Amino acid sequence: MLTFADELRELAPQVLGVLVRRYEQFDMCEDAVQEALLDAAVQWPEQGVPDNPRAWLITVASRRVIDHVRSENARRRREEQVAVAAPADEQVAPAPGDERAPYQDDTLTLLFLCCHPALSQPSQLALTLRAVGGLTTAQIAAAFLVPEPTMAQRISRAKQRIKAAGVPFTLPPEPERAERLRVVLHVLYLIFNEGYTASSGPDLQRPDLTWEAIRLARALHRLLPGDGEVAGLLALMLLTEARRRARTGPEGELIPLAEQDRGLWDQELIKSGVGLISQALSAAPIGPYQVQAAIAAVHDEAPGDAETDWPQILALYGVLAGLEDNPVITLNRAVAVAMVRGPRAGLDLLDDLAADERIAGHHRLAAVRGHLLELSGEHAAAVSAYREAARRTASLPEQRYLESRAARLS
Repeated sequence: MLTFADELRELAPQVLGVLVRRYEQFDMCEDAVQEALLDAAVQWPEQGVPDNPRAWLITVASRRVIDHVRSENARRRREEQVAVAAPADEQVAPAPGDERAPYQDDTLTLLFLCCHPALSQPSQLALTLRAVGGLTTAQIAAAFLVPEPTMAQRISRAKQRIKAAGVPFTLPPEPERAERLRVVLHVLYLIFNEGYTASSGPDLQRPDLTWEAIRLARALHRLLPGDGEVAGLLALMLLTEARRRARTGPEGELIPLAEQDRGLWDQELIKSGVGLISQALSAAPIGPYQVQAAIAAVHDEAPGDAETDWPQILALYGVLAGLEDNPVITLNRAVAVAMVRGPRAGLDLLDDLAADERIAGHHRLAAVRGHLLELSGEHAAAVSAYREAARRTASLPEQRYLESRAARLS
């Protein structure tokens, strides 16, 4: 069930999309939406949520834009154009069950706008995470491993670049859409990952983000049903999200995959994910997201940890490594190598990663090292690695889990 905050966060990109389509000025529209969200946060708890929250937000945000337009002589012509008639989006939407034409959801168009080629790839990712994913600047900075002020400047420059380029608010034509799709998929992947394992804070998971990423991935799949990587990413999300209820205990503590109660896994999501990836692998050129989804499917279809087909997973990681140069892939492959060939073989792979600056200082490298050292019986070294990983992560549940592993071996 959505909370009040969840509902506002879900509506925000929809409202922003409407305003950008109507007024075209990205930065001005985002400011107006933020002001409308603030008004809602103040007024709704006292006055009640309006019958049509989306239309209420659009109306309030539109008034903010019009007020801004009126204050600038250079935009008098735009003021006349937008003030001629009341926008259709401000009308009350059909009641539930009403079969009249539904409102236009511009979230997907907003997603492609944020991934415009006028922006660098880091700016595309950052702007989309901010405008469509609803992540804070601090969360985005953590995802990119850069200081928060640096990320704030990057997002601001991206909005100004969109404005200067005069980008139309429409879905791009087919050739350009294909070029942007890779970045769009990566953005959705990052949003999902931030929701599934929050980079910082008291909670391990943020289901609002995972479900928003899934919602957008489904919309993208409807737009491009024949694209294997779109289907692969959606399958990966569903197969991963299926385990969410089993990942934490009663106090919010982290439960690793090997110790999860698989009876809590969502079988409907697993069925949907397996169906998607099976069809994609048989009908489309293979890509990284499809391989990752196939790996997730092997995990999800195993009745227990002991029955997991680790040789198949290792083979799939070999395919994945040939498609994409990514230290996280090597890190995960090291675990599969350890499960098939022994922990020392996995540790040898980690030694190579220690020289890779993309991951050398990340807590996950130290955490996996601790796990493999524990499996090899080197408990003193494992304790040191677990404690190092706990110091490096900003996630409180991960800190507690890693410290507990170290304490158990001490």
